[in-house]
Amino acid sequence: MKSKELTLIALMAALICVAGPLTIPIGPVPLSLTTFTIYLSSAILGWKRAPIAVLIYLLIGSLGIPVFSGFSAGFQKLAGMTGGYLVGYLPCALISGIPVSGPFAEKKQEKAFWLFPVFMVIGTIVLYILGTAWFMFQTGNTLIASLILCVIPFLPGDAFKILAASLVSRPIRKMIP
Repeated sequence: MKSKELTLIALMAALICVAGPLTIPIGPVPLSLTTFTIYLSSAILGWKRAPIAVLIYLLIGSLGIPVFSGFSAGFQKLAGMTGGYLVGYLPCALISGIPVSGPFAEKKQEKAFWLFPVFMVIGTIVLYILGTAWFMFQTGNTLIASLILCVIPFLPGDAFKILAASLVSRPIRKMIP
């Protein structure tokens, strides 16, 4: 990797680490800006590099630096009831970054702007599946109860975050040579 790529990965990992702890507790899964920064990272770095930034975030948090929701940290957070959502950030970043450096990258990204929110939605679905399945395993809740607690309250916010990240990433990508 070039130093520019490493710098961008480190910058996005730092951005995720700053946003991660800032949360609003609304139930067992808090509301945070982490998904926004992951969408933004994916739209800037692409499917190969965005998961690296997320992996750095997860490693920093699992080593005890309080970058997870509510300034928490440690491996026990990854193994806890919301750990599936944390781990789900990896495939979410990978899938959300496909329009940047995946098979659609040959298309003019300005003309294929609609691909960004589409792949972010697909990535979010995978995130929800992994996180909710792990939550159900940890808590013994039913699927319906888990969806009511962990997915439905976040749908409007995630829709807004996807739209915002798609729009904000566009001028940022143009500034990066």
